[in-house]
Amino acid sequence: MDMKKRKTYVALARMLFVSAGLLQGVAALAQQVANMDFVSVGRGAPLNPAIPGQLRTNPVQLESYPAAEIDDYPEQYWMVGPFNGFTVGADGIQIENNGWSALNGNAPDGVDPLPVDLFTSEDFYADQSLWSDPRYFRCNSSESIQAQWAVGLIGDNPPRTAAWGYCDRDYPREAIISPYPFQSAESHYEALLAETQARGGPTQHTYATVPGDWNGRYVWPRGQNWYAELFWNQVPTILSLLTEEYQTRMVQEAYHHGNTNISQWPAQFCWPEGYMRRWHYHGVTNQPHQILVTPELVQILAGDADNFITNIHIGRSFNVDGLLPRLGADVPRWYGETIGFWDGEVLITWTSNTQGWKVHGSFEFSNKMQVIEIYTANRDEQGEIYGLNHEGIFYDPEALVEPIRIVRNLERQGGLNDGDPYQFIECVQSIFNINGVPTPASPGQVIEYTVPDMYGRPWAENWQKFHEQDMERPEEEDLFSFE
Repeated sequence: MDMKKRKTYVALARMLFVSAGLLQGVAALAQQVANMDFVSVGRGAPLNPAIPGQLRTNPVQLESYPAAEIDDYPEQYWMVGPFNGFTVGADGIQIENNGWSALNGNAPDGVDPLPVDLFTSEDFYADQSLWSDPRYFRCNSSESIQAQWAVGLIGDNPPRTAAWGYCDRDYPREAIISPYPFQSAESHYEALLAETQARGGPTQHTYATVPGDWNGRYVWPRGQNWYAELFWNQVPTILSLLTEEYQTRMVQEAYHHGNTNISQWPAQFCWPEGYMRRWHYHGVTNQPHQILVTPELVQILAGDADNFITNIHIGRSFNVDGLLPRLGADVPRWYGETIGFWDGEVLITWTSNTQGWKVHGSFEFSNKMQVIEIYTANRDEQGEIYGLNHEGIFYDPEALVEPIRIVRNLERQGGLNDGDPYQFIECVQSIFNINGVPTPASPGQVIEYTVPDMYGRPWAENWQKFHEQDMERPEEEDLFSFE
């Protein structure tokens, strides 16, 4: 990066630090970024707004829905809704937690509904001009769309009677896109490496110096960031991050969650989970992350419906002769391949060579996605570690119109030998797409079953074959391929 761009970025970063500090003065507890003693070219930029939360959560409250109302946090940033769940008090007692602006198909006061929307449409493809209007989704977050049927908000005559969220709430796009000036993971990684070299690094740890107190078990509380369940966003805001093809894919999934009620969640069918489920709340939180640190390799093990194993190879370099930077064969991997280096006890990584896939309720990503991640210890005044700040910047020129960022704080629950051992997941399929509908099948039952193409888009193949016969899909788009 040239000096003029660096000076511009540093000035912008300092301005953001000031504005974020003002907000954090209002919201004492916030989704914080890592504490740093310098302004970096590519890590630690503040979040504005920062979703309020705690850095140390009462274990009984980890599964709680975010609060329906958050004191000292502007109402325009509260959860979009509609939602119907439970918050657990510090005493462990469940409290009903819900929010909506109108029920049973009625429009909220002061809102003029569109003539057709996601819940009344016969062909969502034909409605493309309406996708940028929150009213097309009844001002639902994408999480709420996929939950409407399950939590009893769909009304008396579904799907036409689906509930409305709050049209005047949204988490701003400006807080989602990357604050850094890089257009590729490679340039971002090289800039962070050069910055570290200028500071005397990278640090070459031995077993005597590697931060062994990172070893342990970590969790993060529900609703902590914008991405984990997309509680905080209007759907059009998320669509604005995506290329036209991937907008179509996301609306397709929203339609079949909210309108046809034909979900296609990978875990239903024991399909792979894919890289981005590492960042989705329900993919990795029912048992803690297990982090193991050595001088040459850092391993992060997690999983609910599948096993997520991230091996960070310290000091290695990618082979750049193939389609994408990689370590092994020129074949995409479900969770990619990862290299990294240390700046003191800050771990900086680069993941490439991922297999394109999806996260239900969120957007799909392509084989071209690459990610920069930064792990920084959160320590108390005595120097004891109580968590890890985890910042990720996502580059995907096929799916994203510009890079995005997610920040979360992993809370330490104890050492490697504390609590239950990690339970390795073996998923035994019992639900199959039979005549286009996810259907449980019992042992010994004979069914007619079409084997899906696991390297295409098996969810879309099912929807299109059985639930979109009368729709007119764009002919120029090939929705079955990541190529």
